[in-house]
Amino acid sequence: MDTAATLPPPADERVAALRGFNRFYTRRIGVLHERLLGTGFGLAESRVLWELAHLDAGSPGISAAALARELDLDPGYLSRLLKGMKSRKLLRTQGADADARQQLLSLTAAGRRAFAPLDTRSQAQMGELLAALPEAEQRRLLQSMQTIEALLGERPVDRPPYLLRAHRPGDIGWVIARHGAIYADEYHWDLRFEALVARIAAQFVERFDARREACWIAERPLALGQGENLGCVFLVQARRDDIGEVEPGVAQLRLLLVEPSARGMGVGARLVAECERFARQAGYQRIRLWTQSNLLAARAIYAKAGYQLTGTEPHHSFGQDLVAEVWERALG
Repeated sequence: MDTAATLPPPADERVAALRGFNRFYTRRIGVLHERLLGTGFGLAESRVLWELAHLDAGSPGISAAALARELDLDPGYLSRLLKGMKSRKLLRTQGADADARQQLLSLTAAGRRAFAPLDTRSQAQMGELLAALPEAEQRRLLQSMQTIEALLGERPVDRPPYLLRAHRPGDIGWVIARHGAIYADEYHWDLRFEALVARIAAQFVERFDARREACWIAERPLALGQGENLGCVFLVQARRDDIGEVEPGVAQLRLLLVEPSARGMGVGARLVAECERFARQAGYQRIRLWTQSNLLAARAIYAKAGYQLTGTEPHHSFGQDLVAEVWERALG
């Protein structure tokens, strides 16, 4: 069973929720105040001070154009900002060694003295926010922030923003819970589907043979040694449903799932490809899977990977009228 349906475009309520979060967070950390953290600097000036204070050791400075790109500020606005900071003797400029016409910015001694209390107060403010939360909630907060940064930040084009790993303690419970929640939300399937997933997962654990069976978890790495699960798939020895007898040479792909937040990243296709790679290595002759006709995105993944539809059967399960499908992929 699987789900990889494409999310609809962001609805008005989602946009409103994101805007509401922005208002909450900017108010919570005080960036709307004219003078940040009780200093004589606004938010933009504070960011300029921070960037210049954290230049690499021995760096002669940074050009105004590079600083504008780093802060994503309008060059004209930044120029006016820098002019005011220079008049307060917080900044100095010097010609670059390679091109004296290019002026590099750096902090003066006065600029570093001005930045010190701003940095100290910011550190204290963030420490107070964290100290108000228990350890588990601190970790949850930091992981959530890292998730936001990963989703909204620039993504590397040379590698996927996730890895595949083997299952470990806690993953099987996650597989069951997320299948139940996602299918209930997107397809209105009832608790009997979650019970089926629980039985399949339990059988996997009880019968697990690492030479011929595997589970992969797609995970987005986060800091603090943690990760966010994005999807999963199982490859097991196929068995006859009626008597549980092994079908020699046949593997079964089961429980493919992709989190809604990870769709469009190629997670589902990569999980299916990993199943094929493992099955060939383990000596299987073909892979079989069971799915439903309404799981369109997953069916598209199977078709693209070379699976063929071999049988259909209408049935009423999980509180819905469904059409079951069997797909197979010969491994040659």
